[in-house]
Amino acid sequence: MRLRVVFFMGLWLPLTAWASGLPIPEHGPALRLQGSNTIGATLGPALVKALMVDQGLLKVRTEITDRENEQRIVGQAADGRRVEIDIAAHGSSTGFSALKHASAELAASSRPIKDSELKELAHLGDLKNPSAEQVIAIDGLAIILHPQNPLRQLDTRQLAKIFSGEVNTWESVGGAGGPIHLYARDEQSGTYDTFKELVLNRQGKRLAPSARRFESSEQLSDAVSQDRQGIGFIGLPYVRQAKALAIVDGDSQPMMPLTHLIATEDYPLSRRLFFYLPPQETNPWAEALVEFTQSEKGQAIVAANGFIAQTVQAMAVTPNALMPEGYQALSRHAQRLSVNFRFEEGSASLDNKAQQDLGRVLAYIKQHDKLDRRVTLVGFGDAKDDPARADLLSRLRAMAVRRELVKHGVALREVRGFGALMPVAANSEDEGRVRNRRVEVWVY
Repeated sequence: MRLRVVFFMGLWLPLTAWASGLPIPEHGPALRLQGSNTIGATLGPALVKALMVDQGLLKVRTEITDRENEQRIVGQAADGRRVEIDIAAHGSSTGFSALKHASAELAASSRPIKDSELKELAHLGDLKNPSAEQVIAIDGLAIILHPQNPLRQLDTRQLAKIFSGEVNTWESVGGAGGPIHLYARDEQSGTYDTFKELVLNRQGKRLAPSARRFESSEQLSDAVSQDRQGIGFIGLPYVRQAKALAIVDGDSQPMMPLTHLIATEDYPLSRRLFFYLPPQETNPWAEALVEFTQSEKGQAIVAANGFIAQTVQAMAVTPNALMPEGYQALSRHAQRLSVNFRFEEGSASLDNKAQQDLGRVLAYIKQHDKLDRRVTLVGFGDAKDDPARADLLSRLRAMAVRRELVKHGVALREVRGFGALMPVAANSEDEGRVRNRRVEVWVY
């Protein structure tokens, strides 16, 4: 038997047993994952269990702890030794706090890391580095009502007024039922942070003190589904018995939280789910979990747990009169891939997710024999005073993606730019402009 020495949990330990190369510590958990309730409630445990099985561990199971929203996943190595992974799901901010205090090796977050957190964790390395910031799934924030509420859609401005308490009756937004009852996630929640960022902050609003707050996504959803006057926001897998609304942002069309609209991040309240892996103090189980999550097996588990996998698929788009004629023609003859390339804010560089997606798109193109003039790139942008400039910039973004694909042998059929047409978000704020700056991939 080989002997290895591994830096683990802050100590150099001699390890004489490991699962498929991963070290088994002499004492304590092999990995501590902390953060988002959205990830930690079901998705995180499912990924951990599948990783353990994939590593050859036996008798993989969940053990009950005496702490709410915490789980311990346990497996057994071939030599009978116990392997533990602890998962605590108390909200995204707690994950970054745990990294700071060395009480976790991997943070789960349902929002991007904040600048203040980046600064506090600088001693762990650059957590915005593509290897450290890992988008593991796409989720959509659903706005939910009682199933018998007749309202069908709201725009993001109306949502901000409702959840701030400025609008407090259903009649004020074209509905019926009297006073509006508000339901929201708690302060530690990445779901709340995302709603605050995408809806409240953009309109200069704050959540009304009257809102009932929940740490548990399931409890919030069930409470709304039993309250005819209730409205809440929740991650997509937790709609449960409630009714989801169509959402409008700026000049976008009304969009339901549907799989293909969330996969492309066109749906106004779509969001990314993250693992953050400190680059300077890496844990081998954390690295293995991140790698497994990005694999086909891992993304299948993402989909099985109600989130949107990043697996690339082709989808038919039905043309309609609101589309430019050139786009209608494209949709009649080609299929759109279920991914949009987006860019770092204020930059022509692909963002971290786009860099991950390049590999997935290339794999799809090669697997489906699309290398020779079977791919068209379509760029979009935010509105400019000069429409010609918006057209040029949208085409330049598509050209930036073209350069990356050409490096790997893809001969493009066409590169097009549609300027500021077909917005998916309001152009009034940075967040909306970033969402509108996108490149679609179409295949013949």
